[in-house]
Amino acid sequence: MRHLLSLSLFGVLAITPCVAADTPPAAKAATKSPADAIRGNWLGTLKIRTFKLRLAIAVTGEPGGSLKATFTSVDQDNVPHAFDKVTLEGSKVHLAFKLAGIVIDGTLNAEGTEIDSKFRQGFATFPIVFKKVDKAPESAKRPQEPKRPFPYQEVEVTYENPSEHSTLAGTLTLPKTGGPFPVVLLITGSGQQDRDETILGHKPFLVLSDYLTRRGIAVLRLDDRGMGGSKGDVANATSENFASDVLAGVNFLKTRKEINPHRIGLIGHSEGGMIAPMVAIKSPDVAFIVLLAGTGVPGSQISLFQMETLMKQSGASEANIAKSRNLQQKLYGILEHEADAKTRHAKLKQAFEENLADLTAAEKVKGGAEANAEQSATAVDRPWARFYFFHDPRDTLRHVHCPVLAINGDKDIQVPSKVNLPEIEKALKEGGNADYTMKALPNLNHLFQTCKKGTLDEYATIEETMSPAALEIVADWITQHTRDSAK
Repeated sequence: MRHLLSLSLFGVLAITPCVAADTPPAAKAATKSPADAIRGNWLGTLKIRTFKLRLAIAVTGEPGGSLKATFTSVDQDNVPHAFDKVTLEGSKVHLAFKLAGIVIDGTLNAEGTEIDSKFRQGFATFPIVFKKVDKAPESAKRPQEPKRPFPYQEVEVTYENPSEHSTLAGTLTLPKTGGPFPVVLLITGSGQQDRDETILGHKPFLVLSDYLTRRGIAVLRLDDRGMGGSKGDVANATSENFASDVLAGVNFLKTRKEINPHRIGLIGHSEGGMIAPMVAIKSPDVAFIVLLAGTGVPGSQISLFQMETLMKQSGASEANIAKSRNLQQKLYGILEHEADAKTRHAKLKQAFEENLADLTAAEKVKGGAEANAEQSATAVDRPWARFYFFHDPRDTLRHVHCPVLAINGDKDIQVPSKVNLPEIEKALKEGGNADYTMKALPNLNHLFQTCKKGTLDEYATIEETMSPAALEIVADWITQHTRDSAK
């Protein structure tokens, strides 16, 4: 979820303090000048509470010339991204990547083996030490990721959403024989994500798409606005705007001769599981929906639960948890009841300042960042956040009358099954929907990986991208609900 762990590449990087990498440095370069020593490969580790991300930097450039550098989030997309600005003044290093708002300022040691740095993104600043290494580490194994050639067709598609002035680009996968086919449109979780919903080196939607298409179900997966080939307003968008993009996708699928227009379904993960019902009640063309870790209570409740869970896991005291709980509830009150934007921002900023007033610098870092009240107020007051906190998915679910499959992992700490599944079922029942299936799947986390604890630090280290049991349940249910629905 965007409010806790964004599934976008860079959102994950800006959550809590960092620690130095434990990779041994390469050979010492005591005799080299800073300009010579800075060139090469560097590796550091960001620690996000119990969660770690390796960040690799490669610096190049001819002696006496300008420097260039790339950084790679090894445990996320493992793709090099070029810094927009690279400067070295004496031993002071400055790196900037404008697209994600990332700035790294550091000091190169005399031996040329370490860069003691501050990593800044948005309103968060974290310490990180980069150590020189011979080469960047390899990404983790992802054995479920399918490899070409595939036994089905891949079609690159784009469609427009005129009401939002957005353009969506994605991949439509189609079984090679038969048709017209039942189809599902995949809806990503929060944060801007690519069509594969890439996170920590995993590509859940690629794995899901491959599995379903091999089972005879066509799949449309899309880049979110601002990602890949998709365009549109992100800064002012809420879940309602993203739902409009999905609705335009349903209309697009109806134009494809390979698709059975009476068998169009939606599969939403996390926030996508909140969006799917919003689309279903607007379009009679939605034949069924699948909610993967979808929410059944307002976002304010989810966010509060997440905050408390993560603080407990990071060893926070009950007093600090209570303080954070009080702050969060105060913020919700301001967001809900203060209509004037300037006054609201001022009150939010004051709440953050009061919360930080009695903390030491070390406590601010341990709590998640060297926080900036001004930027924190801006972040929490985004249109997306205001909508998410106060949208009650039950009000929508009561009007959903198509078949629904809702599954959650019983070790999901982001959208807990015990909190959400009963409320989803209750709302559907109150609305008179008799065709729904609820399942809490044992030992699965928020990404539907087989796990031990469900904690965030496991996401990258688990080789499995999506549990075969979860894949089978989804495919079997869709097959059952589309087998007899042809018209």
